[in-house]
Amino acid sequence: MEESESIKEYSDRLLSIANKVRLLGSLLKDSRIVEKLLVTVSERFEATITTLEDLSKISLAELLNALQAQEQRKAMRQDRAIEGALTAKHEGGWRNKGSKMIKQNQQENGEAINLGMKQSFVETKVNNKM
Repeated sequence: MEESESIKEYSDRLLSIANKVRLLGSLLKDSRIVEKLLVTVSERFEATITTLEDLSKISLAELLNALQAQEQRKAMRQDRAIEGALTAKHEGGWRNKGSKMIKQNQQENGEAINLGMKQSFVETKVNNKM
């Protein structure tokens, strides 16, 4: 199984081969296909495989359902993580924009206050000289 390959794609490929072997007249039990799946499936499914009970009696359908369910859960978590990351970036963008505006206003107000203080200081000096 390739890392980029889904369980559905891999099982379709494996079952296609098994059906061709059966058409040639060989007896190929589902238990043999289950064994082949368990041995050749990607490492990312090891946790799911270890949670399955009695691997010697598990049916092909049960194994495929368990592996596909795990794959779907992982895909859903990744979708949520991507959505969460986009939301956080969007919110962060607004926060940054807001804080920049606040800093800009403070600087403008500070400059106005400083100019006002300088002007009143100059006026005081001028008035004192007169």
